Amino acid sequence: MVEFAPLAVPWKRRLQTFAVLQFVFSFLILPLLCIAVFIGLLFTKFWFFAVLYATWWYLDWEKPSQGGRRVEVLRRGVIWKYMRDYFPISLVKTAELDPSRNYLAGFHPHGIMASGAFLSLCTEGTGFSALFPGIRPHLMMLNLWFRIPFFRDYLMSGGLVASDKNSAAHVLNRKEGGNLLTIVVGGAQEALDARPGAYTLLLRNRKGFIRLALMHGAALVPIFSFGENELFEQVQNSPGSRLRSVQHRLQRVMGISLPLFHGRGVFQYSFGLMPHRRPIITVVGKPIEVQKKLYPSKEDVDQLHQHYIKELSNLFETHKVKYNVPTDQHLEFS
Repeated sequence: MVEFAPLAVPWKRRLQTFAVLQFVFSFLILPLLCIAVFIGLLFTKFWFFAVLYATWWYLDWEKPSQGGRRVEVLRRGVIWKYMRDYFPISLVKTAELDPSRNYLAGFHPHGIMASGAFLSLCTEGTGFSALFPGIRPHLMMLNLWFRIPFFRDYLMSGGLVASDKNSAAHVLNRKEGGNLLTIVVGGAQEALDARPGAYTLLLRNRKGFIRLALMHGAALVPIFSFGENELFEQVQNSPGSRLRSVQHRLQRVMGISLPLFHGRGVFQYSFGLMPHRRPIITVVGKPIEVQKKLYPSKEDVDQLHQHYIKELSNLFETHKVKYNVPTDQHLEFS
């Protein structure tokens, strides 16, 4: 039976729902719409605008790997505060970050849409700048998304940057410091395991970010987002199943995963692509000091990787009871 939302919903809650709806639209529909508009313009009397943009696009091609193009007015928009209050989402600081230094953060888990990562690092919805004065957050995203006309500019406005070595080097080598470069370590593949009650992280063989930290001497910051996996249900796709095999095959071809998920709707609570109203608490851990090594050995990488896993586990264990995680639940790594 479908559970419909009541008609007498406060205006504030309607605005919260709208804010999250535009977020879902932005990442599920907007890329396709941008492509359609760009191609469509070429076959209208406004084709010249498409050509002008294409010229700009060509000249600006490397910008996502050169720190992007933040637009503070958009990052501080009131819509993000409504999105924050929908769940709600909160950001928790456990240690200070020195604005004279650069940091590399690992964000866990990916979830379906990485809602906590986006709101806390790409907007001021949770008050990042007030918690960490002098620190500029950057969130890495697959290069594929920056190849989409118009959509790439929207992504960069929030502080999103390309996910490649050149992009990381550009941010982490800034001599003035004050940069936090964040990688959602589990990536698209981890999204296939995102479901309520899941605490398995794709981390055991993910060591590229560790090597980057060593090469640039950037302190590592573990971030765990409690509640990220609680927002959607996902069709059963256990490892080895036919559906998981198809999803892995598509991921290898397309570079993105396609989890079959569902949440609630706009006017009813039973099904749809809207996330459930469940709290997300993003906890930023204490920085792990890293000694710079331009050519780190396998042993260097493995040692720091184990240290990172230990600190991430400690962060989870320290805070899990406060955020309604059962005491017998522990992180698992695959």
